[in-house]
Formats: sequence, C-alpha cells, structure tokens
Amino acid sequence: MPQIKLAVFDMAGTTIYDENNVAKAFQAALNKRGYPGVSLQEANEKMGYSKPQAIRELLEIHEPNAEKITEDLIGEIHEDFVKGMLEHYATDPSIRPVADAEKVFEVLHAMGIKVALDTGFSRDITDIILQRVGWTQGKYIDASAASDEVEMGRPYPFMIQKIMQELGIENPKSVIKIGDTEVDINEGHNSGCLMSIGVTSGAYSAEELLPHHPTHLIASLSELIGLVEAYEKSLS
Repeated sequence: MPQIKLAVFDMAGTTIYDENNVAKAFQAALNKRGYPGVSLQEANEKMGYSKPQAIRELLEIHEPNAEKITEDLIGEIHEDFVKGMLEHYATDPSIRPVADAEKVFEVLHAMGIKVALDTGFSRDITDIILQRVGWTQGKYIDASAASDEVEMGRPYPFMIQKIMQELGIENPKSVIKIGDTEVDINEGHNSGCLMSIGVTSGAYSAEELLPHHPTHLIASLSELIGLVEAYEKSLS
C-alpha cells in the first residue's frame, strides 16, 4: 500500500466557516433573474458543484421552456452570484477558517503530507477567501484548484488531477479527499483516491452522506489525524 502524500480539502463548509451564506447567495442570484421558486434547500443541495453546472440543473427544474435555458442566462445568474460572493468574502467579518483546520494542516505537513484545496468556486472567489484567511500558496497550503480552471468541476476528477500534476504526485492511491458534500465524496471516488472522507460538520449530516459511500465519516477535521496515523501505522 502506498504512503499518503497529499490531502485535498474542500473549502466552504469544510475548512472555511460557512453559515449557509453560499447557498443564500446562490438562491438570491436565481431569484433575482426570475426564479423565485428556487428554495434555500434546493440551493443547498447543489453545494460543492461548479456553480454554472448547478445553475443549469436548477433551471431545468424551474424553467418550463427549455429554449430559455441558454449560456447567456446561465452566465448572467452566475455573474450575480459571483458579485454577491466577492462582496461577502471581501467584507463579512465572519470569514474565518474552521476551528481546527490550520492545526490539521500543520500536523499533516509535519507528517510529510502535502495539503491542497479544491472548490466549486471560480478562481476570483477562491483567491479572495485565501487572502482573507491568510492561506497564500506556501503558507498552510501547497496548491489549490478552482472549478473554472478545469474542463468540468466536481464530481469529476479534473481538479484533483490538476493538483496532483502540479505537485508531481502520480498515484491517486497516495491521495485522500476530505469534504462535506456528496460531490466531494464522489470526486474522491472518481479520482481513485485512497480515501474519500465525509465531514459531518458542514452542509450534510452523516445520514445524508452515507448513501454516497464515503470510505470514512468524521465529525470534525481533527479526527482526520487519527485516520491518517492508523493508516501509516498499518504500513509499518
């Protein structure tokens, strides 16, 4: 069995504190463009997906005329969402790392494991968040990937593959994926990761994540260290 060389974490809800602000901004962008029927629950169910993909899927539910679902409409809604998120992440005083995230990153680095982030956000939002919490490249994280930098976002494997290539890691069985949504878990599976770990402190409960067959469920990021240590011990 290979050693773990890379841990890829989700951002909002997993490593970055979120009070459902992403889902609220997503809902507001759709409501503004004439789709008041989109509920917060529906918006929350799309967390983790690339946002243009999520917008299309919700429009397919709420727009009876398929001809109206154009790239222009999707782009307009996404632009509204991005504006809302950029303002939120640039100014809101609640923006902060999840309590144990930085400690976990430090422990993983001490174990010789690289730390990366991937997200359903576009790069502009991602960079604002990283700047706000002080996670510039090389400090706490070794790499990051945003959904608009690859052909298709989660649950497809392209962001993890991009990170692996950037960090010179060839075997996906030396990679673990950690996130709080179904698409995080499925991204890990689709990438062939050694572990695809669900965190129940974010958007989804254990009961909601279990049908997607995570290799492990943890209640907080700090529990990850025990999983990694147990695996490393099994190699010796």
